Amino acid sequence: MSEAGATGRLWLVVPAAGRGRRMGADRPKQYLTLAGRPVLAHTLARLHQAFPQAQLCLCLDPDDDRFDPAWVPFAGWRRSPGGAERADSVRQALAALADEAGDDDLVLVHDVARPCVTVADLTTLLSALREDPVGALLATPVADTVKRDDGQGRIARTEPRDGLWQAQTPQGFRYGLLRRALERAAAGGVGVTDEASAVEALGLSPRLVPGRRDNLKITHPEDLALAAHVLAAQREEGAPHAGAGHANHASKGD
Repeated sequence: MSEAGATGRLWLVVPAAGRGRRMGADRPKQYLTLAGRPVLAHTLARLHQAFPQAQLCLCLDPDDDRFDPAWVPFAGWRRSPGGAERADSVRQALAALADEAGDDDLVLVHDVARPCVTVADLTTLLSALREDPVGALLATPVADTVKRDDGQGRIARTEPRDGLWQAQTPQGFRYGLLRRALERAAAGGVGVTDEASAVEALGLSPRLVPGRRDNLKITHPEDLALAAHVLAAQREEGAPHAGAGHANHASKGD
């Protein structure tokens, strides 16, 4: 039986065509060195730990000359040209799978810059996705007080954080639904920042699956050092196989 269940296949789509300008580095963030290996290699290795039989579609810039296929641990994988935006990369990847993927196949989309996601959270998400007709994504309840600015660097108001979640990845949906959502968003000029927002635009409500807070996204220079500490801590506690969801809900008094 495959990770997707008795029928259908599991597809992993990893957008990795970004330039990482906010990092201020000499190369895209997926190629920065983290604990002795490129960020991309760590991310793919973690996904492979959870889903070794999955089919990978890696979205890369057509002019990318830094990529090394030796970093890919999957037996079944392909390279797909990345687009101008994340949604374009994912949409193009799904189009490239059209001859092989069935509408009910499961698709997990994961940020290449999230190398710290645990195997436990990945498997918990897939279990939720199998049971939900809409789809599911890893997320964490907002813990910090959230301020809305006035456009000039001052606080306009404090936003209630009750019911607010920070979306993470992977985000998972059935192939047919996700492709339809992204195609419709593109055709209608609807800006989407993640796969869930495209599905939401269809009037559907994906399921929130509580994940660990250390599933951080490397975006700014200081995030790289933080990710190295997270990976080291996870190795000490055996976190890739540890339980997920503990200590996720922040106290309102924090």
